[in-house]
Order: sequence, then structure tokens, then C-alpha cells
Amino acid sequence: MRYRWRRTALAVLVASAVTLPVVGAARSPVPAPPSVTLAAPTAATLDAAYAAHRAGAGRAARMAADHGDRRRAAANRALAGPTRQLLAFDGRGPGLVTEVLGDLAHADRVAVLVPGSDTGLDTYGRFRAAAQALHGRLTREAPAGTRTAVVAWLGYQTPATVGVAVATTDLADRAAPELRAFVRDVRAVTGPRPRLSLLCHSYGSVVCARAAPGLDAADVDDIAVVGSPGTGADTAADLRTRARIWAARGADDWVRHVPHLGVDLFGTGVGFGADPVSPGFGARVFEAGDGGHSDYFASGSPSLANLARIVLGETTAVTHD
Repeated sequence: MRYRWRRTALAVLVASAVTLPVVGAARSPVPAPPSVTLAAPTAATLDAAYAAHRAGAGRAARMAADHGDRRRAAANRALAGPTRQLLAFDGRGPGLVTEVLGDLAHADRVAVLVPGSDTGLDTYGRFRAAAQALHGRLTREAPAGTRTAVVAWLGYQTPATVGVAVATTDLADRAAPELRAFVRDVRAVTGPRPRLSLLCHSYGSVVCARAAPGLDAADVDDIAVVGSPGTGADTAADLRTRARIWAARGADDWVRHVPHLGVDLFGTGVGFGADPVSPGFGARVFEAGDGGHSDYFASGSPSLANLARIVLGETTAVTHD
């Protein structure tokens, strides 16, 4: 019994360490209007959906400015810009936003990025920068006639820097149905033709793992986890999906020092289990280079090159460690 409680305590500390090196997302008390509720988009209604959510971001920007929060007002105002393609926006609390880069309705290859801890409207810029880097790489390297789109999906409340939630899978369990529903909404827009990949960073890998059951090859072709502290599963097979599972970790990523433990405490998963890049997990491990925890989408990095190959379906060109 004593050993079990030691493992539990260590799992809590490990999970907390997953978020401590990251700058926290401000939990803004600024009021915001309710999010716009629309029917699931179709190819014909995408532009109208984008416009409606831009308008919502504009209203939230004005409310934040009236409240005196210039940082949140600026973030919302940027999202309200005329070229932004928002599939969802909610300015309340830390905020939620889903943004499309590229032509989703006509894309042949689609990547959905799922962020890790401390991502909210106030820190959304760094998440969007990762999506932009990937989209730029896909645009340059896609075969002639192949169209691509990248979706930055901040569709769940990510764990805060310090708090009980960072030690558990609870937020991922809540987010998983939302991610499944979103993937199916994307398929309603694109149809079955495009390849669709989930690219999941840090705590986002726990979200993707929780969503994976029920996301078969008809929904998602590939799931790639990078900088993952663990997925909450012991093996890739435990994810119960026919999608290909990929994993990578940079040589300078501090998450490599995290002990991989996982226990069930009063019905809540504490810690994140097996190392996704270990041979026993069974993922397709690809090269990520010497980068750190925030470098997987850095321009010119091996990880970005390999993620682009996975999205494009050029899986035989993926380089392995």
C-alpha cells in the first residue's frame, strides 16, 4: 500500500512538471458575449460561419476594451480581422477558438492541431504560429494540384500552469467528445476524400488518445503525438483506433525526463502512463532532431518536415530515429 501511494504522489508531481516550464495562459476575468451558436458547417456555409465568428470576436474585443483589458482586447481584435477563418470563437474565461488556414472545403490533405497546456486566447499567437509553420511547409511541398488546410483547434479548456487538473486526464476526458464531434464536422465539410491527420502536442496527446476510440480510418488516417508525457494508454493498440499512431520527442525536450507512471485514483487517471516513443508502446517513432518542448513546428526542423510528410501521406519518406 505504501508503494502504491508513493507512485500516486510521484505521478502527481510528474504531471505537474509537464506544465511548469510553460508560460501560463492568463485566466482573464473580462466579460464576453456568449459564443455564436451555428449549425454544423458545410462547404456552402463555411464563409458565413467564418463571418459570424469574426463578428463575435469583434464584440468580445470591444467588451474587453471597455473592461480595461488591453491584452485580451488586442487578441480578440486580431481574430476579428477580415482574413481570419474562424470555425468557433468563445471569449469567455481563458477562451476557445478554432481557426482554419487554407481552403478547407477543397483540401486534399487536412491537419488538425491539438495544443497542450496553458493555451488560451491570451497565448493563442504561439499556437497559431505552429499552424502557420505547418501550413507553409505543406503549401511548398505538396505535389502539384494537391490542396492543403490546417486547423488550429483550441476547442477545450487546457490545464492551467498550477492546479489539480494538470495531474489528471479529467480535462482530456471532457475534451475528447468535442474533438470527435469536430473531426466529424470537418468530414461533413470535406467529405471522405481528403486525408485527415491529428497532430497533438504535449497534454494535447492525452486529448487525442482519449478521442481515438471511435475515430477509425474513416475519420482520421494518422494521429501523431509530439512532446508527449504519455497518452494514458499502455500501448498504441490500447487506443482502439485503426488510424496510424506516430510519436516523436526532441533530444532537448525536458519531457524525456518525466517518469512514465499512471494510476487510477478514485476513478480519475493520475499520471499519463507509458512513454509513446518507447519500443513497447508500438507507435511509429519518427525523427524530431535536437529541439526542445516548443520546437516541433520550428522552421527547418526534422520534426516539422516529418509531420508534413505524415499529413501529405508520404509516410515512406518519414525519417526515423
